[in-house]
Amino acid sequence: MWAMTEASSTRPELAALPLDRLGRRMHDLRISVTDRCNFRCTYCMPAEIFGRDYAFLPHRQILTFEEIARLAGLFVGLGVEKLRITGGEPTVRRDLPDLIRILAAIDGVRDLTLTTNGSALRALAGPLAAAGLRRITVSLDSLDDEVFRRMNGVDFPVDRVLDGIDAAREAGLAPIKVNMVVRRGVNEDSIIPVARWARAEGLILRLIEFMDVGHTNGWRMDEVVPQAEILALIDAAMPLEVLPPNYAGEVAGRFRYRDGAGEVGVIASVTQPFCGACTRARLSAEGQLFTCLFAAGGADLKTPMREGATDDELVARIRAVWAIRADRYSELRTAGTADLPRVEMFAIGG
Repeated sequence: MWAMTEASSTRPELAALPLDRLGRRMHDLRISVTDRCNFRCTYCMPAEIFGRDYAFLPHRQILTFEEIARLAGLFVGLGVEKLRITGGEPTVRRDLPDLIRILAAIDGVRDLTLTTNGSALRALAGPLAAAGLRRITVSLDSLDDEVFRRMNGVDFPVDRVLDGIDAAREAGLAPIKVNMVVRRGVNEDSIIPVARWARAEGLILRLIEFMDVGHTNGWRMDEVVPQAEILALIDAAMPLEVLPPNYAGEVAGRFRYRDGAGEVGVIASVTQPFCGACTRARLSAEGQLFTCLFAAGGADLKTPMREGATDDELVARIRAVWAIRADRYSELRTAGTADLPRVEMFAIGG
């Protein structure tokens, strides 16, 4: 199949893995460990909606570390090779290194990584690395402190995130990737400064088109800075050339600086959809399995697990959900689909 990776072609046991209705197999699992976040980024959890009175999930409704590990092990048994820990903001989950240690011990996990806003990395980077975390991605939408404070919604200084990135480097987490969501009229002027900084620091920058995830971020198409415009800006300052994907289904288009000084990528789910090669599943903090970032609902795995379902029964449920998957929202995005119900990003991870 066109969606099979090189790894699958050399592992005969993966021939029996579930394929969805478009021939895509499951390769990545994104695990949200909390729906809470200490930021209120305007494109994800705007403060005017997610204020002090907002009712996040009570602790009893969130998967325990043991439950997360059990489900992760079942997904790995179905061919998942990459686990990404997300939120909300995952570092607000207490004792997170304990979970990393458990997940790192699962046989078959080839890549264990985490996406964070970087606010707690000075304290946590070392313990996370010692527990078995291999890589890290940090969200950073501007180096301009005023712009950054305005976008994170809680007046958090950019210097503390930069210090967290330094801590991650000191802990040996590499390569470090930086995610920058670009929103027209807000931070497009930060593209070149962030690109220059990431290049000089040896970091991999991923610029992300502003996406219509959920219904609370005020998304409008005219606020999307398209991939073509982003690349033209960078190429004019620091010439680029195309790189091939690292693996089938990689979401970022990759580009190398022509002088050999690093690379940059663009995640263009609005203007250059990549649904056809999507191999990601998402597990929410409350144990719902989602098969698309733009999904309206998920399949409950927590309830049957807590009611005593066997591993075989849970695997059968996961297989059944994946087998009927036909998600390709970004390819179908129109003015009409923009009003369809969708889960919020903080609930299932980005």
